[in-house]
This record gives sequence, structure tokens and C-alpha cells, in this order.
Amino acid sequence: MMEADSKQKSAEQVSADNKMTELAIVDLKQKWQRVAQRLRAELGDDLFTSWFGRMDAEDHSNLRLIVSVPTRFLKSWIENHYVTKLQKIAEVEFGRLDSILVRVRGQIAPQRVVEVVERAAEPQRGNPIEQHANSASNMNFLVQGERNTQLDLTQTFDSFVVGTSNQLAHAAACRVTEAVAGAPVTFNPLFIHSASGLGKTHLLNAVAHRIREIHPERKVLFLTAERFMYSFIQALRQRDTISFKDQFQSVDVLLIDDFQFLQGKTMQQEFCHTFNSLVDSRRQVIVAADVPPSQLDTIDQRMRSRLIGGLVIDIEMPDLELRRKIVLSRYIAMNQRDHSIVIPDDVLEFVANRITGGGRELEGALNRVVAYQQFNKAPITLDLASMVLRDMSANPDQCRIKIDDILKIVGRHFNVARTDLLSPRRARSIVVPRQVGMYLAKKMTSRSLPEIGRRFGGRDHSTVLHAVRKIDDQIKTDDRLAKEVALLIRLVEQQ
Repeated sequence: MMEADSKQKSAEQVSADNKMTELAIVDLKQKWQRVAQRLRAELGDDLFTSWFGRMDAEDHSNLRLIVSVPTRFLKSWIENHYVTKLQKIAEVEFGRLDSILVRVRGQIAPQRVVEVVERAAEPQRGNPIEQHANSASNMNFLVQGERNTQLDLTQTFDSFVVGTSNQLAHAAACRVTEAVAGAPVTFNPLFIHSASGLGKTHLLNAVAHRIREIHPERKVLFLTAERFMYSFIQALRQRDTISFKDQFQSVDVLLIDDFQFLQGKTMQQEFCHTFNSLVDSRRQVIVAADVPPSQLDTIDQRMRSRLIGGLVIDIEMPDLELRRKIVLSRYIAMNQRDHSIVIPDDVLEFVANRITGGGRELEGALNRVVAYQQFNKAPITLDLASMVLRDMSANPDQCRIKIDDILKIVGRHFNVARTDLLSPRRARSIVVPRQVGMYLAKKMTSRSLPEIGRRFGGRDHSTVLHAVRKIDDQIKTDDRLAKEVALLIRLVEQQ
């Protein structure tokens, strides 16, 4: 009897402990959600999404909060730049904290991209006649005529990295996917233009994928201007232009890439008729080109006017924050394909600072570093990356280092405005970058101490000498500062 009572009490204790554990987990999640909201409000959506969007709270005990992120790069960046701010905000919800531990959890592959691949690989069911009939209506997910290649399964909204330079184009592309067949479109046409490699084609692919997911009844046609011309010429040769015209009549969304290559009066007239027919019937047209409509000199003035009458959006060159996010996303993708590829954080930061182009250039730079390492069996280091990417300098003809270059690179690296570096402000977040800048100016230029002082806001030469000596002493004992200074030296040398 006593043994039965003991077992019952033991079971009740286990149940009570489990309930307490569940309550603790719920409380931890609720508090972390409020911390995340405070971080978003203080940092803004872009910074929060970049560095804290994938952070989770793991445990809170003994005045210590444990959080996790998916990559070493995020862990290192947060520890070096945001851990003080994170602790201050977290203490509002969790009370006093002696420390915050950031750890790396297991990486998880993006599920939505996998789902798209699996759906694309599913065999068609039904009899051959039905399959043939459906193939015409499902031409929307093939790039017409180009060896029956499907849309790029990797170019989805999930894999598109958003920043200040492309967020408007991304938002507009998302908006057009929400409309249903027959409903009024928000803006028509949507014209996206940018230099090559900044994401125009990616957005067009993403629109087609998203519509396939949420509105499979809508018919989408995605083709390049070159393919449009080729198909029209084939129709003329076969004297079957009616079939060519008919394939556009059932389209709900038309996506045209590389529009700047559309040439020829007859070709432009045919496209103009197709364009007008779709727009007038309230069906969406999205056009991508390297230049805005006003600079399409080979296009008829009436066509340019119709394009300008829609929503014209420019994708600008990515800023440093967006380049960091792109480099991180490309590295994560490389690591998921081959776990042996490990790129140190300082090399990722170097690539983001050094390469000022778009996603293709950034990915190409990472590929070059990895390929050189694999072919030469050498570890990936900052020196190796600097050597491999030396010919990718933004200004290859510029060899003399200027203090203006140092101010620009230091300000960009520490996210401090040039006016603050030159101001009398004494906040630590400004003093340290200012002293680093003076140190680099003394080490890397032939300028005298008084001249450096004048260029740094009219300071005395003794202030410059103090800064140089202080940074020189600190880099001997502060490994993080030493790495930052080494990175900045390489960036200035290759400016």
C-alpha cells in the first residue's frame, strides 16, 4: 500500500515538474518575443532582420541568458557589435543579467525551396491526351522555347535578400502576386530596371514561383525579349502568326526579361499590340531591363510612354549592410552543399567591404576564394582572400592612399558618419573609430602628425600621437581589434 502511494506521489511529482518546465518554456518564449519587439523598434526592420531575425532564446538561469543563431558568422558579428545592446534590452524583460551566451545551433535547409523542387519533380498523372492539353496551359512555368528549361528553382522570394536598395522592387513584385484572375491590378505595367546582376531576373522568377504556389489557376508566361523575337520570326516563317498571337490571349501575367534587346519596327509593333491587349484587359505585365523606359532609344515613343505610365522602379547598387547579408546567404548555401567549406568571419567581412557590386560579383568572389583554397590546399585566410581578389579592386588605377579614403572606409566599417569622425564628440562609439583612422593615416601615408590632425577635424598633433600610440598598444593585447585593423589595412590598400 505504501509502495503504491509512493509511486503515485512520484508520478504526481514528475507531472508537476513537467508542468513547471512547460510554463518556464512558455514564459521564456513570451519574454523573448517582447525582447525581439524592442530590438526591432530600436534598430529598425533591416538591421533586426539581418542580425536578430533568426535568433532564439534557449535558456535563462543563474542570471545568464542563452540565445542561439544558425551560423558562426552571425554569432561573431553579434558578439562583436551588439551583445551590449542585446543585454541592456533583454534585462528589461529578464531582470539583471551577468552575461549573455550566444551559441550556434544546427543549420536548417530552407524548406520552401525544397518543396518547390519536389513539386516540380512530381510526375504528371492522367492520360496522354490530357497531359498534352494541359501542357499548353502550363507553359507558364517554362521559359518558352529555351530547350524546355524550367524556371530557376533557387530564385524565389525566400532566397531574395532584401535591403534598402531593392526593398521597393521586392514589395511591388510581392504585391502583383496577390491579385486574382479578373481582379483589378494595382499598377500596370510594373517596370524594374537596374544594372546587370542586381536581382531583376531573380524577382521575375520569384513572381512566377509565388503565383504557382498561391494562385495555380493563373497562367503566367515568362520569356526574354530575345525569345519573343525568335518565336515571332519562326511564326512568320511558318506563316502561323495567329497561333503566336493566341498563346498570349489566355495569359494572366506576362513577364518579359532583358527588354532592352527588343529591336526592329515589326517586332516592336507586335509586342505593342500584345502589351496593349493585356493591359487593356487588366492583366499584369512585368518588364525588366537594364535602363529605364526613357533611355530605351530603340523603342517607339508610344511604347515608352505606356511603360512610363506604369510603376517604374530602380534597383540601386547594394549598400554595405545588404552586401553583408548577400555574402552571408551565399556562404550558407555553399556550406549546405559542401560542409567542408568553412570561411572565417573576417574573410566574409572583407569580401562584403571589398566587392561593391551585386550578388553575382559577391558570389563570384566567394567562389574564387574557395576554388583557390581547394586547388592549392591552403587554409582560407584574410591574406589569401586579399591576394585572390586583388584584381577586383573598385579603383585599380588608384595607387596613392589618401586620408579621404581612410575616413570613408573606417566610417563605413564602424558605421560612423564622416561628420562624427571629424566632430568634437567623445562617445566611445566615435572615439575608437577616430583613433583607428588616425593610426591608419600615420602608418599608411606620408602625412605629418599636424596635417593628419587638421584632416581629422582640426586636432592638435599631440592628439594624433596619443591615438597612434594607444591603438598600437591595444592591438598587441586585443585580438579582435587587431583583426579589424588588419582588415581595414587591406581594404585601404586595395581602394
